[in-house]
Amino acid sequence: MAEFQTILDCAYHWEKEAPDRVYFTQPMGGGDANLKDWTYGEAIGEARRMASYLKGLGLPPKSQIALCSKNCAHWIMADLAIWMAGHVSVPLFPTLTVETLSFILEHSEAKLLFVGKLDPVWEEMKAGVPSDLPQIAFPLARPNDLTQWDEIIANNEPLMDPVERSPEEMATIIYTSGSTGQPKGVMVNFGPMLACAEGATQALQITPDERMISYLPLAHVMERWLVECASLRAGFHVFFAESIDSFVHDIQRAHPTLFISVPRLWQKFQSGVFEKLPPEKMDRLLRIPLLNRLIKKKVLKGLGLDAVTFAGTGSAPIPDELVQWFRNLGLDLAEGYGMTENFSYSHMPKRGDSRVGTVGSACAGVVCRISETGEVEIQSPGMMTGYFKRPDLTAETFTADGFLKTGDLGSIDERKFLSITGRSKEIFKTSKGEYVAPAPIEKLLGNQARIESCCVEGANFPQPMAMLMLSEDALASMENGGREKIEKELSTHLDAVNAELATCQKLQFVCVVKERWLPENDFLTPTMKIKRGTIHDAYGPKYASWYDQEKRIIWAE
Repeated sequence: MAEFQTILDCAYHWEKEAPDRVYFTQPMGGGDANLKDWTYGEAIGEARRMASYLKGLGLPPKSQIALCSKNCAHWIMADLAIWMAGHVSVPLFPTLTVETLSFILEHSEAKLLFVGKLDPVWEEMKAGVPSDLPQIAFPLARPNDLTQWDEIIANNEPLMDPVERSPEEMATIIYTSGSTGQPKGVMVNFGPMLACAEGATQALQITPDERMISYLPLAHVMERWLVECASLRAGFHVFFAESIDSFVHDIQRAHPTLFISVPRLWQKFQSGVFEKLPPEKMDRLLRIPLLNRLIKKKVLKGLGLDAVTFAGTGSAPIPDELVQWFRNLGLDLAEGYGMTENFSYSHMPKRGDSRVGTVGSACAGVVCRISETGEVEIQSPGMMTGYFKRPDLTAETFTADGFLKTGDLGSIDERKFLSITGRSKEIFKTSKGEYVAPAPIEKLLGNQARIESCCVEGANFPQPMAMLMLSEDALASMENGGREKIEKELSTHLDAVNAELATCQKLQFVCVVKERWLPENDFLTPTMKIKRGTIHDAYGPKYASWYDQEKRIIWAE
């Protein structure tokens, strides 16, 4: 293939060499009856028309332009248009609090905002948008009186002389999900974005024949890297999901060959299978040789994953047993590792060469080491240039010799596979003076179909404890008189978890909370990581009374 300098060069390549190849398939409302395809020629052509409009606005060169939308074809076309017009894109998660949205738009100095496909929560979120900020609406946006994408495309000629971008120029500012406080703006240049896309394409042997479905937020670095950038580098077909309700059907429509997700969704997939085929019955059927392959194939086909040759998980720890469960079904599920600060390009397993419990080996060009304090330190081709307007934080984040201090604790085995063992800032001390890392305990605890999310706390108490958010099927079971059964299941699981832990780590009790932890109520980041600060603020005043109950299973009131 031709040599490229930026991701834009990749787009121009496919526009010229494969203009009739389908790039996007987008549900436009109404399911399969209303699908729209864009070829590479059509998609890049629309981006050129939007770029012509943006250039005509007379914004200062390299202005920041924000994007707030769930994943759709227009998101990627808008990103390309921003770059073609000589500007910098600022993606926003579609589930932010009003305060966070307002902060990012102000901090990034955004001059314009693209508003796209969004849930009803947008009606509250948009209060965080400055009244004088110009906005452009995608076709799938909620009802509005904004300037419309389709009108702009119809009334502008393609920009045939787009601004030339160099590898050393800033392409985007990606704001971290804010799990540990105020989001930070990570500045990423064009060169690193392309290098990471090329690294993924080579490591996973990605070809133009692949199919992926884009549904994790494109504002998150993992989706941006493996869907937007990798598709532009390799030239494959990207499908989009219509809604949560139609998600499994959307996957079946795409019939992906590559599939990336987060632990919470893998758990939901497993729970969905167990609703139709209880684990005891499934295990029994899988032990019958004549049925084994048939059952596996049927389960994967039902999920729409029967054509997947590589499946990845990342963004948060995943229980080893859950990974192994999918691998036993024949799905090559493997865990990877990366950060916004290195464009998610750090560690990932190769096809057919992964080890459960690790995040794989270092990607091409990545150097990894473990510091004297056990912290993972990384040099990567995807490295950020720094935090936008925060040189102080940038300096704190790098070692004197240029390694990124990840804040993660880890170890490297004899095959150079990395294991993540926790976050250094999450470690707390019990009243006995012993330090506890919550992440490994949460990983064990999360390996139960009834548990959708959990958080381990216990600073200044004799032993740790955990808060649990139960799955929706568990809640439905409780409404039908199944609370006693669930309590027994949780008690048995607690025994199994504690049997794996050192004395100082053993959980004194677990507490089932009533609230649903969601990005919308700020208990989770947009990438489904728990926000420990929010959880502590919400439940911290109750901890002492929970400990006083001296029960193993507590139901929060």
